[in-house]
Formats: sequence, C-alpha cells, structure tokens
Amino acid sequence: MTKGTVAVIGGSLGGLFAANLLLRAGWEVNVYERVSEELAERGAGVVTHPELFDVLAALGIDDADIGVEVASRLTLDRDGGVVGEHAHPQVLTAWGRLYALLRAALPDACYHSGRHVVGVDQDEHGVTASFADGTRATADLLVAADGIRSSVRQLLAPDVQPRYAGYVAWRGLVDESALSAETHARLFGHFGFCLPPREQMLGYPVAGAGNAMEPGRRRYNFVWYRPADEAEVLRLSTDDAGRVYEKGIPPPLIAGSVLREIRAVAGQSLAPQFAEVVARTAQPFFQPIYDLESPRLVFGRVALLGDAAFVARPHCGMGVTKAAGDAQALAGWLARLPVGPALEAYSRERVAYGMRIVAHARHLGAYMQAQLATEHEMRMAERYRTPDAVMRETAVPPRFDEAGAHAAAG
Repeated sequence: MTKGTVAVIGGSLGGLFAANLLLRAGWEVNVYERVSEELAERGAGVVTHPELFDVLAALGIDDADIGVEVASRLTLDRDGGVVGEHAHPQVLTAWGRLYALLRAALPDACYHSGRHVVGVDQDEHGVTASFADGTRATADLLVAADGIRSSVRQLLAPDVQPRYAGYVAWRGLVDESALSAETHARLFGHFGFCLPPREQMLGYPVAGAGNAMEPGRRRYNFVWYRPADEAEVLRLSTDDAGRVYEKGIPPPLIAGSVLREIRAVAGQSLAPQFAEVVARTAQPFFQPIYDLESPRLVFGRVALLGDAAFVARPHCGMGVTKAAGDAQALAGWLARLPVGPALEAYSRERVAYGMRIVAHARHLGAYMQAQLATEHEMRMAERYRTPDAVMRETAVPPRFDEAGAHAAAG
C-alpha cells in the first residue's frame, strides 16, 4: 500500500528531487513537465554544498559521480595577475549532470512530458490539475516545482511576483580543450573571480558534454554580472529581426550585434583569461536577476517548492541546494505528521529559510545594483566590494544565528 498519491508539476531539478524522495518514502508519484521533449541540457554550472550531498545520498547517488573538485579560489586583476587567493575545497557540477542522475533514478512511467498546467481545483478529498491538452490528473497532494514563472503559483498566489534586481548575469560554457594552455593553467583548477567596478565575473570547471568527467573533455562555466536597467534588458532581448522577448530571449536568438558587443566589453574590462573564456564560448546567454519571496508555501493540498517558492540571486549558489532541501523537508514532515499539519510545518520551516537566503543573496549582490535604495544596501555594497569578502562568502552556505539573523561566513 502507498501512503497516497502526489502530482509533481515541473520536471526539472526541484521536481525530480521531490519525486524521487517521495517515491522512496512510499508515495505514488507522477511528474508533469510542460516541455514536450526531454529537457535539454542547460548551459549552467551548479555549486554544491553539504546539504545537497545529503539529499543525493538519500537517493543512493554517490557524490563521486557529481562533478569537478577545486581546492581554492583566486581573484585576478585587470592584467590577469592574482590579487587574492583563498583555500576553499568545493565540488562544482553542471545542471545537465545533476539532471541526468536524478532523471535516471526515477522510473520512466512516472514522468509525463508535454503537460502544461492551466488549472488547479481541490476539495477535502484531493486536488486536480488540468492541462492545456485537455487531460487531468487527480492526487492527494500537488507539489508545484515549476520554476520562477510557476503556473501553479500564478493561479493560487498571483500577487507573488519576481522583482528585478537591476542587473543581469551573462553565462556560458566553453570546452576545456578550447582554452589556451596559459588560461587553462591559471583558471581551470580554481574557482576564479574578477571584479571590475560594479561588476563581478566568476568561473569554475564542470563536467563536459555528455557529462564527461575526464581531463580534456570537461568545460569551464562562467557567470558575469553586469548592471542593466529595464530598457537595457529589452535591448538585449531583441533579436536580429527586431522582435522583443520580454520574458527571456532563447540563447540562439540573441542578436549577433549583442554578442559582438559583449565579447568586446569583456576584452576591455576583464582579466585576459576571462576575456578569452567569453570569446571562445560558442553561445553566451544572459539572465536578468530577480528576487522572489513567497509569504506562504501551502494552499490547501498544494505545496510550492524550489524556484516556484523562493528565488535567491545566484551569488550564494544555493538555488539547487535549496530545492533539494525543500524536497527533503517536505518528505520529512509528511513522514512524521498527518498531511495537513505536515504541510503547514513545511511551509513555516521553508518560508523562514527562504527569506534568509534571499536576504543574504541580496547583500552579496548589492554593489552591482544601479540604484542602492537604503543605507543598509550601501553598507553591504562596500562590504562585498573587496576580493577577500567576495572569495569568502560567494557560493558559500550562509550561517544564521539562533534568532535567524545573518552571521558572516568564513
């Protein structure tokens, strides 16, 4: 006998964490993903943390399979010299690597593609999701793990919207073999940084195409934060034909003039090693940076999870780990309490955690914002301007005191 049925909306990492954990806890699980085909590999790196490894271990996934380990962090100046180094062993991976491992752990019969949710109805007996293709799915619980633009959240909490932070992150992956010997020697064994005025470039090695881990077949992932007001985001989101993609331009459609411009700017403002990384990346892309905070995560029999619930700026590198932690917390409370009290306990725990993570990430990114609205934000901007502070606190799990206040890491 199962403990009940769960419909998971969203088949990316957050949904797969929830589905795998709940399946192993005795629930009957079905995942409904909007995209019709298997999700494509995304050009994004992922920073790992101990909590993430705990969840992967609970699923029987060996951490030796995850990614590339580096021993230290370094910051380069405009001329490519090292201006700071900080010992910090860490494992870096890629979205595609984690997706492949989590997807392989879930039986194919549990995963349904091409299901875009357009309605959610519930009563005391269950919850029903209606999809654009006319099909429906009824379950005891519904987990909304459908990302920052969550359709489920839009239906149940339309006032909760992402807030633009005033800057974008240019991202990309370049093959290890495409880098010059000099750049490879300087960057590849480290988590690297470069700090132009009001900008931040960082990069690290990850698994290669097809999840290859062998030296020579890996890739280097970069994230380059640059201020951009909303008009600039629209300019960057306009393709060669003049069409504007207000909710995000697909990477292959980014205008050639924009790509030439960003590579030229990289050559002018970044350390030459990082400029080479940008120049040799076949398809750079960008993402506007948002904050998203949900004051509650449970609506009857529906629970928000991962980026559908909270989105913290990428500086703390906690997005995937937070989604895994959400899934673990949900499964844990459902194992200890009846459904109603379990969902409420989950909401209380993860709202408090999500609020703290978003605040911490906002502090880390303060000096890149075009307008610093408060004295506190200006203090944070000064604090995180130095190489030492950036290396010690970027992509490091924040520590909080017993009252929930932020305590500096490192």
